[in-house]
Amino acid sequence: MKAPPHDPVILNVDDTDAARYAKTRILQRAGFRVLEAGSGAEALRMAHEASPDLVLLDTKLPDINGFEVCRQLKQDPLTAMVLVLQTSASYLSSPDKVRALDSGADNYLFEPIEPEELVANVRALLRLGRVERELRDVDRRKDEFLAILAHELRNPLGPIRNAVELLRSLDPHSSPAQENARRVILRQTDHMVRLVDDLLDVSRISQGKITLRRAQVELCGLLRSAAETAEPNIAARQHVLTVKLPDHEIWVDGDSVRLTQVVGNLLNNAAKFTAPGGRIALAACLEGDEAVIRVTDNGIGIPAEQAETIFDLFAQAGHSPDRVQDGLGIGLSLVRTLVNLHGGDVSVHSEGTGEGSTFEVRLPTLPRTPAADESDCIVPAAAPARPADAHRILVVDDNVDSAEIVAALLQFTGHEVHMAHDGASAIEAALRLRPDVVFLDIGLPDMSGVDVAATLRTYPELEKTVLIALTGYGQDKDRMGAMAAGFNHHLTKPVNMETLNDTVRTFMRKQ
Repeated sequence: MKAPPHDPVILNVDDTDAARYAKTRILQRAGFRVLEAGSGAEALRMAHEASPDLVLLDTKLPDINGFEVCRQLKQDPLTAMVLVLQTSASYLSSPDKVRALDSGADNYLFEPIEPEELVANVRALLRLGRVERELRDVDRRKDEFLAILAHELRNPLGPIRNAVELLRSLDPHSSPAQENARRVILRQTDHMVRLVDDLLDVSRISQGKITLRRAQVELCGLLRSAAETAEPNIAARQHVLTVKLPDHEIWVDGDSVRLTQVVGNLLNNAAKFTAPGGRIALAACLEGDEAVIRVTDNGIGIPAEQAETIFDLFAQAGHSPDRVQDGLGIGLSLVRTLVNLHGGDVSVHSEGTGEGSTFEVRLPTLPRTPAADESDCIVPAAAPARPADAHRILVVDDNVDSAEIVAALLQFTGHEVHMAHDGASAIEAALRLRPDVVFLDIGLPDMSGVDVAATLRTYPELEKTVLIALTGYGQDKDRMGAMAAGFNHHLTKPVNMETLNDTVRTFMRKQ
């Protein structure tokens, strides 16, 4: 149910008493509630206290000029959405109007202002403001829906994936047909997880919430790793992948995870839109001070009229004849956004339908090659895995299937595992069992997993218990909320047996 509309509140800011009085009377006769301020400092204070719908702001004020008042209003999150109608005497020059608009003003009027013109401008801006608020509310509800959708989709995906892994562990000598069926289930489950992650990435990008974790990245090593990751999907389509990289290193300043995502999306896109038995090539080289990555295929190609829109959100140029159109049309849009965030650009070239495509990514390179000990790309060889020590573990999840499968995977490795399916029983079980590790779902029926974690952290006897959030909620705010409540780590569903056991080993080693 919509809240009843309130009478718009206008803050009238002018240091001249007569001019301020005249504008106030005009606005009051038009049905607006009007507050008054005679200086910039007073205007800023009243804007915080009264939250007006619109500020009618004169440029010439005794303490802070109107341009600066407008700039501060628009930069403060508490007042950024307040509309500003800037006014000034007619003898001020046109550049002042430009300056006002550049400071964030929503419109600008020269005085003297006809009463009808003033009222019409105020009403027009209020209409625009109302539409903007409605759009923001729709956008907020969309983001909430995507987060809930991701959680609800991940909940069943976790048990499916983990059950298949458990079957493989229980019967390592299964027939080729059984193993092939398991691989299909795992591959399609991973595909669903990627679609969910793409949806959340779109939401984060639209809100400007993607932050790159930059480091010095050696591009050739990253490309080899990305090619290995995409290889199962490419092999499933019987494509031949060739990788041609220079002998020398290429260093860029970037986020290795996001750059791997860029290349992976391009390779998977090439595999998807190329008929079985096709050819895909991944190449890289240096051209001046730019690193150039090219992904070429002999697939369906792109019609000339669609080449300009192929990177738009939800755009797809077609599909390979042997399969239905799949995916959400998000992958290439993410590629463009992530490449642009790295200061680069991406383009596509195709001779037309049936002629294949070449996607080209250009990234600025670092002016020097980092010393080996400066590089975050050099990963030391992993030490041989030692047998996991047995620990007492509590798994808390209201999805019984999910809890049982996670428990079975941990038991298979030798741990003592107990289960609970709501917050109250989780707290009771933790106090009774004093587990070494708790895998705790966030969305529980009686109380939030965050509240459970905060409660557990109040008991001295559970001070050393490792709390790990295992949840379908995977946005940045979810991770930050979990860590603030006392969790040691945050895992997003679905997780495999290796991740579960590696997480237990890592955190128990620190105890």
